[in-house]
Amino acid sequence: MKTIRIGFLGLGTVGSGALAALTAEREAIARRVGAELLPVRAAVRDTERHRAVDTTDLELTTDTMAVATADDIDVVVEVIGGVGIAREAVIAALSAGKSVVTANKELIAKHGLELFALADKHHVDLAFEGSVGGGIPIIQPLGSGLTANRVKQVVGIINGTTNYILSAMTRSGQAFDDLLAEAQAKGYAESDPSADIDGHDAAYKLTILAMLAFDTAVSEEQVCREGISSITPADITLARNLGYRFKLLAVAKDRGEKLELRVSPCLVPETHPLANVNDVFNAIFVEAAPVGQVMFYGRGAGADPTGSAVAGDIITVARNLGRGGQRSYPLGFSGHRTVATVDEIESSYYVRMRVADRVGVLAELAGILGSHGVSIAQVLQTRITDDLTAGLAELVWITHDTTEANIRASLATMDGLDEVVDICNVFRCFGVDA
Repeated sequence: MKTIRIGFLGLGTVGSGALAALTAEREAIARRVGAELLPVRAAVRDTERHRAVDTTDLELTTDTMAVATADDIDVVVEVIGGVGIAREAVIAALSAGKSVVTANKELIAKHGLELFALADKHHVDLAFEGSVGGGIPIIQPLGSGLTANRVKQVVGIINGTTNYILSAMTRSGQAFDDLLAEAQAKGYAESDPSADIDGHDAAYKLTILAMLAFDTAVSEEQVCREGISSITPADITLARNLGYRFKLLAVAKDRGEKLELRVSPCLVPETHPLANVNDVFNAIFVEAAPVGQVMFYGRGAGADPTGSAVAGDIITVARNLGRGGQRSYPLGFSGHRTVATVDEIESSYYVRMRVADRVGVLAELAGILGSHGVSIAQVLQTRITDDLTAGLAELVWITHDTTEANIRASLATMDGLDEVVDICNVFRCFGVDA
């Protein structure tokens, strides 16, 4: 039986998970692949560090580039993260004619086109299932399984940290800062959580999904991005009263003349499947023709889910090598689509404001919305009874679909009125006009 030798770049949480998955079912995998998969070497920062996986039969080194270009390695597995040494090592490995498996969403989002072209030039695989959705199989379905379809939109909950925090806020009514600290204590959030809570992580992943779904080159800089830190317990409660739940959604939509790419907190109708994806779970909802609507669901991060995805890619690449270098699917794109600006985004909106509680105010504000082409789907008005804000009412609007420019123009006009004390929060909604 042929032996396919594997080198790891990094052996942290994901790398250890992938190595454990490969070694736990070594004989069964060999039968499925038709070749023995043999991890031979790993580049790590500290060769003496205790690891969660058995490395007895693995040569450990601190020389990343030596592993990436070694003659006795057939498949290079990059799980370092970031775009510094990881990019250099992947370029070196592809240039040396080695297939590469990676779970690095930032690398693929920022430098994917360069790496895809290099893989194509050297007729090798570049596999990245673990880069989006942890253990959820989504890259392969979009890259090959759904290619007979025209994808209309991809909508995902693809960051477990933010979904954990928003789920906990919905259950408990606690403030964002308190639940962020809890997520950090449980290991669901980093000590610097900005990549998650500000939407960067989800934007990288959405970039990858959009490239595959729409067969086009896009940049993560074209993704309109907002985080979740401005959501308050009051917004959570009001959304629930109106029949919605807050989720950080990554949305890629084909509008015909343009693509729309955005990551932002959204109110999702509680009857929609995405509204019931809670805690650290991820889900990706795809609407395409002729297949219709499909949803992929599972754990979005961690050693076991992401390690499973990486191990699956290693097996696929190894099987291709055993068949003479056959590749999984092409990674070239047909062109560059125009991406909508922030002002051109089309969505329904949630607007919460405090206004003077007197006759005619609601009608005046509704008239301003109408004059800017914004129609109202739902409205909730509550009198504020505490002594400090006596004589005021809290007003919540849910609009039908409109453009960001229209909603901003409406709010700018309202903000200049004496009757409007404060525009508290504005968020997008998903599925109001579905």
